[in-house]
Parts: sequence; structure tokens; C-alpha cells
Amino acid sequence: MLGNIVAGLLAPSGLLALSVDYLAIAGGGGGGSYGGGGGGGGYKTDTYTLLPSTNYTVTIGGAGAGGGTSGGATGNPGSVGGNSIFNLATSTGGGGGGGFTTTGNAGGSGGGGGMSTDPAGRAGGSASPSGQGNAGGSATGSAGDNKGGGGGGGANAVGANAVSDDGGNGGAGSASSITGTSITRAGGGGGGADSRGASPSAGTGGSGGGAAGTIATTPPANATVNTGGGGGGSTFNSGFVAASSGGSGVIILRYPAGYTITLGAGVTGTTPAASGGFKVTTITAAGSGNTVSWA
Repeated sequence: MLGNIVAGLLAPSGLLALSVDYLAIAGGGGGGSYGGGGGGGGYKTDTYTLLPSTNYTVTIGGAGAGGGTSGGATGNPGSVGGNSIFNLATSTGGGGGGGFTTTGNAGGSGGGGGMSTDPAGRAGGSASPSGQGNAGGSATGSAGDNKGGGGGGGANAVGANAVSDDGGNGGAGSASSITGTSITRAGGGGGGADSRGASPSAGTGGSGGGAAGTIATTPPANATVNTGGGGGGSTFNSGFVAASSGGSGVIILRYPAGYTITLGAGVTGTTPAASGGFKVTTITAAGSGNTVSWA
């Protein structure tokens, strides 16, 4: 951690520079319609040495939308989640799950591959840039018969490959105790199942906010907000079923209790009472160009 280098550094105001631990999670990718689960949002954590009375950029990535019901030869892939940014650190949005016949999208964690009549199936998306998450699982395929969609990758594990008609499970997210309590975030979404199979099962959502896939005629539930979880993939049941959205991102900041944070216009966050000599601010909404500062 870089926090130890703050000793002796002075801001223009005469106050010591402060060490800020951060956890930045991007928005999760949306699930694919008749396809794979969305990838969890990129997961970055480190420490900055910052100066008081200075504005620092903060952006919370939005959730990637799930694929819709329009159908077509290339299906309805999920959308990539939005990036979360703190100062110079960017967490990349999770990849959308592949729709019918399409591969999963790359992202912080990659989306699962979509269902296909190609015996080779469809691949999951890669984790790009590397180091923020894991790849999505592959979809199975069979000539003339669609199979399950791959699970979206999570911050701590790859998405599972689909097995025959069953959707792959979403990859697990990663746990952090930056708030003082261990919480897992950025899990991948589960892949949709082929509803025409014999007792098929949809993929489960990865721990950390990932949404489960579905075999039902109703869309799967959305991923949990402010976790960066991936959305669930859906099925085909007398028509394309809409997939679910990923979870929006979050940024968490931990800093010495002697400092007070100021959230700029457009920034939404909470700061409970200090504990153990530190304050923790959880930022749940911030648009592009918004800032925070300390005094």
C-alpha cells in the first residue's frame, strides 16, 4: 500500500497530505437474450496519496442493459456496463452477455457466450484490460438445437461453461473489508437455459450481486444495484425473453478520521461516523466530471 509515503508531505494549506484507500467497481454487463450472463464490473483497489483542498474526479458506472425481445439472426446481446473512475483509476464496465448466435463481450469481466445452433457453440468474452476480473464461460451448441448460455465472469472467478441445455453459473465476485465488514461484489450473471431441453436449469448468479439466468417466460431479476454484478441471461419461449440488467457500480473511500470529505454537485454518498481512526465514504451515484475533495 502507498499510504506510508504520506509522512512529511504538505499541501499548500499546510495540512498533511492524506492517504486514501479506494475500491472502485464498474457497472455490470447486461445479460444476453437467449444467451449468456453479463460479466461483473471491473474491480480495482489501491491507495492514493492526495492533497486537501483539491478536486478529484469520481464517476459511478451505470448498469449495462439486458438484451431485448426483437430477435433476429444475431440475437440480442447485453450492453457493456459503464466505467467507474476515481482520480487516475478506471474500472472497466462488465461485458454484456452474448445473445443468440453471438459471443460474449469483453469487459472488466467478460460476458458469457450466447446460445447457438453451431456445434462449436459461442465463446465467452475476455477480461479486458487484464487484472480487473475474469473471462465469461462458453455456450454449448448443437446443429439445429440451441443449448445453454455461458455464465458471466466475476471479479474472483471465471464464468462457468454451459453444459448441454443448462446455463453456466456466473463467476464469483471478490470480497473487500474496506468498510470494516467483508462484502463480496462484482459477481457474474448466470446464463439462460434452453427451455426445450429435458428439465433444464438456468445458471445461478455469482456471489457479489450477479443475477441468475432464467428458463421462464418472464425476464430474470436484475443484478443488485451498486455491486457491479452481471445481469442474467434469458431463454426463448414462444419468442425471445428479455434478459436482465447488470448492477450499477460503486466507489468506496477510506481515509483518516481527521479529514472531512466534500461531495461535489451530482455526487451521492454516505459517510457513517468514524471508526478505528478512519472514515469511510460510499459513493453510489456520480456523473462524468463530478468531483470530491477533502479538508
